[in-house]
Amino acid sequence: MTSDAVLAGTQPASAKALLPLALFLMLFLGTGLYFQLNGVEYAFYQLPSPVAILPAIALGIILSKQAFEARIATFVQGVGDSNIVTMCLIYLLAGAFSTAGGVDAVVALGLHVIPPAFLLPGLFIIAAVVSTAMGTSMGTLAALAPVVLGLGQATGIDLPLLAGVLVSGAMFGDNLSFISDTTIAAARTQGCEMKDKFRANLKIALPAALLTLLWLLSYDTGNAPLTVPDANLWLSLPYFAIIVLAVLGLNVFVVLTLGILLAAAFGMFAVDYQWVAFSQDIYEGFGSMQEIFLLSLLIGGLSALIRQQGGLAFLANSVEAVTRRLSRHKQRSAALGISGLTALTNLCVANNTVSILLAGEVSKRLAKQGNLAARQSASLLDIFACVVQGALPYGAQALLMGASFKISPLAVSLHTGYCFILALVALAIIAWRRPLEDRQVIAKPDLT
Repeated sequence: MTSDAVLAGTQPASAKALLPLALFLMLFLGTGLYFQLNGVEYAFYQLPSPVAILPAIALGIILSKQAFEARIATFVQGVGDSNIVTMCLIYLLAGAFSTAGGVDAVVALGLHVIPPAFLLPGLFIIAAVVSTAMGTSMGTLAALAPVVLGLGQATGIDLPLLAGVLVSGAMFGDNLSFISDTTIAAARTQGCEMKDKFRANLKIALPAALLTLLWLLSYDTGNAPLTVPDANLWLSLPYFAIIVLAVLGLNVFVVLTLGILLAAAFGMFAVDYQWVAFSQDIYEGFGSMQEIFLLSLLIGGLSALIRQQGGLAFLANSVEAVTRRLSRHKQRSAALGISGLTALTNLCVANNTVSILLAGEVSKRLAKQGNLAARQSASLLDIFACVVQGALPYGAQALLMGASFKISPLAVSLHTGYCFILALVALAIIAWRRPLEDRQVIAKPDLT
């Protein structure tokens, strides 16, 4: 998907290239909704997602006009994309950490510290802080999911709601962090400083976060039945250690690896946790991530096929044409075009960083045509990539939380309130138009 070989063979824009994605969505979401309406438990797991995507991949290979060997090479290069492989490795470490013990201790401590009435806002803020420090929503979810799951089981609060709150906070930090790959990609593709992008971003994200906190306060969790686990509180220290390490800016792989080792060490000293049991728990954690691991790899391959066949080029051309008709105001038209293109691209590739990279060149052109500052185009790129990624039922975040909590990924995405509020705030600012006029001075072209 990112190699020169794939890029060189990209076909002209084609709507037909999007058919494989439509087929996957029809099978995955359609089957899950059918079983859910019929009252079947674990409705979205009746047709495993890695199986549901296989017909879509087959269709993508059939539709390609490359030689057969080149079609397979395109797919394999997409599977091996660095962003995809990175996510999969995080999945494995997340699974291992979640089974290494200590969750009950953190739950017990949390129930003593956080008042039940402020549990949801507190979790949102914690996830936002950790994600901003780590620069990755996936690392944040991997670190906090076991703790939040335990809190949900202890308090009886709806698990999809808790999962959605956690994803909401994680996407807030992912969108703003200076070390986030989405921030780096957005600033680099638009040619602006990350600090300028951060300031433009904050004007939209901060109001959305405040509205999200008000929304979460509307939930009455003060009477939630508290069941405090009987646990050794010393075992909670590894969980706080990974938060501190994240705040210090360590790489997510280092943070999760140290977390696993610390959890094992504290377990061995505090409750006679045997190293044999530790190794078995790690492998069990790996196994718990099998479905999302396979699906992420296969989505990477399908995305490469869609891009090579011109599906993303078709989206870019269509969005650019539509936004010109929607508004005669150049800046508003450019802002809508960048937002729509990024959102649609993310729907296709299910990866916010990749969608920014793919939409970056066209977005830069739209910004230049509409006299929109680079910091603003970078901000909109990052915002709408994170909006869609957080609310996408087949996105990595919803899939990870669905797998961790044993719930439908669609239920997770429907409860990511911050993502929907962020989109509304951003669109309101675009419609207001005045913030867009706070632009950089662009030199007039030399007509001589």
